[in-house]
Amino acid sequence: MKKGFTLVELLIVIGILAVLSTATVLILNPAQILQESRDTQRLNDLNTLSSAISLMQATAMTPDLDGGAFVCGTNFGSTIAGATSSFGGSLTLAQAGARGVDGTGWMAANLTLIPGGSPLAVLPLDPTNTIGTAGFNYQYACNSAGKYELDANMESTKYQAYEGADGGSNANIYEIGSVVSL
Repeated sequence: MKKGFTLVELLIVIGILAVLSTATVLILNPAQILQESRDTQRLNDLNTLSSAISLMQATAMTPDLDGGAFVCGTNFGSTIAGATSSFGGSLTLAQAGARGVDGTGWMAANLTLIPGGSPLAVLPLDPTNTIGTAGFNYQYACNSAGKYELDANMESTKYQAYEGADGGSNANIYEIGSVVSL
């Protein structure tokens, strides 16, 4: 007597595996999981930057939010007039030196003024780092009163709820900082 599986039994097992794998993909939605993981990275990056700026403001003899070369409120095309921000500028990976923590990067705050040096080796970039009206990139603004704001656009539905609940002036952007209405 021969031992083994018949062709029908193998086809049934393959069919069951196909149904299970399809159901798993539909239930877990890998695209949504990737969006949420990028949004988590955005939140962590902005919290880290905000902590570094607060540390600089608390410990540096002369905290420098605008890097000396920038005008507070202006950075890579993002201008602030009064209390309104457009945050229309963007950073791309191609910009040389855009990650410097000495005020020359995309964020103009000079973190090297912190006693002991900057807690960051380089400025983080948005995980997607795209441009356009629905672009995903980090933005920074400050004012002459020593207040600052960091912004990011969330892409997952789960984290887009954070955008409207952060107390900021733009319900479609996640805002963090000492003042979230710049």
